[in-house]
Amino acid sequence: MTTDIKLIRDGKSLSWGQRLGLTLSLSFPAMLAQLSSIAMQYIDASMVGRLGADDSAAIGLVSTSLWLFWGICSAMTSGYSVQLAHKVGANDEEGARDIFRQGIIASLIFSVSMALIGIAISWKLPYWLGGEEAICSKASLYFVVFVAALPLLTINYLAGGMLRCAGNMKIPSTLSGLMCVLDCLFNFFLIFPSRIIEFWGVEWFLPGAGLGVLGAALGTVGAEAICAGFMLWYAWKKQPEIKLSGYVGAWRLTRHVTKNAVGISFPMTVEHAVICGAQIAITMIVAPLGVIAIAANAFAVTAESLCYMPGYGIGDAATALTGQSHGAGRHSLTRKFGFMAVGLGMAVMTGMGFLLYIFADDIMRLITPVVSISSLGAEVLRIEAWAEPMFAASIVAYGAFVGVGHTKLPALMNLGSIWIVRVPLAWWMASSMGLRGVWIAMCVELIFRGLIFLGRLLFSNWWK
Repeated sequence: MTTDIKLIRDGKSLSWGQRLGLTLSLSFPAMLAQLSSIAMQYIDASMVGRLGADDSAAIGLVSTSLWLFWGICSAMTSGYSVQLAHKVGANDEEGARDIFRQGIIASLIFSVSMALIGIAISWKLPYWLGGEEAICSKASLYFVVFVAALPLLTINYLAGGMLRCAGNMKIPSTLSGLMCVLDCLFNFFLIFPSRIIEFWGVEWFLPGAGLGVLGAALGTVGAEAICAGFMLWYAWKKQPEIKLSGYVGAWRLTRHVTKNAVGISFPMTVEHAVICGAQIAITMIVAPLGVIAIAANAFAVTAESLCYMPGYGIGDAATALTGQSHGAGRHSLTRKFGFMAVGLGMAVMTGMGFLLYIFADDIMRLITPVVSISSLGAEVLRIEAWAEPMFAASIVAYGAFVGVGHTKLPALMNLGSIWIVRVPLAWWMASSMGLRGVWIAMCVELIFRGLIFLGRLLFSNWWK
């Protein structure tokens, strides 16, 4: 059923089955990449969860702040990868290479600046978030390791985005799988101290650094750094449409490309910043509820990510498909790919939500052995499961809109939804219902957000 993405660029007619095959062929590798990323979060959460509630809460306290920095850097790279998709769709490979070159320079400048800001605030941040004294030093250490590595992570985002928008989902997904394996391996030796284990009746000595929270950060950053190098190497040397090896071109930033990048990225960057600001506000609402609530909230967010992982994978495919179709000037095909991707995402995430509801207890016990944390986490996961179909609609429709370069209105829709609905409702309900009230507010907001994204998808000319 699969077909070649080059048919879009060549102006060939695609049947419903060919469109579905192409959507699936790009979605599955993208979903595997998301699965690897989620698996890394599960690995970190599960391993750190064995260290106790304080270490778990330390990571949970600053996780939303890290999402802020990661999201801003990722959004910045999208301004270049979307332009590259349009150039590839128009069969302008030299233009695509020029955008790739400029994207590398701009990403390094931007990410180094963000890293310096993050390092400057790292030791005060946990206190600003309302963390207890017992966990603030560990939270700061975890945060500073990740923000110092932002240039490496941003290059990973850029190279992966360029490959996906060129139609190559396999290399990013394969390297994401490798990153997951390396993360598990590094964490195994960095988090825990040296110890003796018994296996098949034989005692084995396992060396370990015993770094705890710091080991979790170093392990993940090390794995991402290695894969970022491989990702950039492949895009630079091997990907036919964008490879820079052997081609001569200027590395300076040009006004036209930079202006377009800012036009695409700025609304997304502001959106990520404001949404993460809202998530930080939610963290501040949860923090007074105690260490158990902080840890349960953080682990439940990690657990739920397994459910929406397919949506982001299909959203990545939607960006590539609508981006190349738009670049080729095929507006009707752009619209059809958007509709198909959203329908597929909603179907898959409805099934994932059903599984999340059934296996919530098992998932939380896998992450943490602390009964009070796992039981509370399972309870809020079952609340969130009801929102997954509409959450899928917002995720995948957003990816389709980004592909055609429309980011301003979708960004405003996300911002309005989370700040007007989620934050006030969570603040109001937390006082009487605790963490359960916060997650009810999240569920209501995600359903509302999905409805407004579906409305834009169905009743506007977004594909033009």
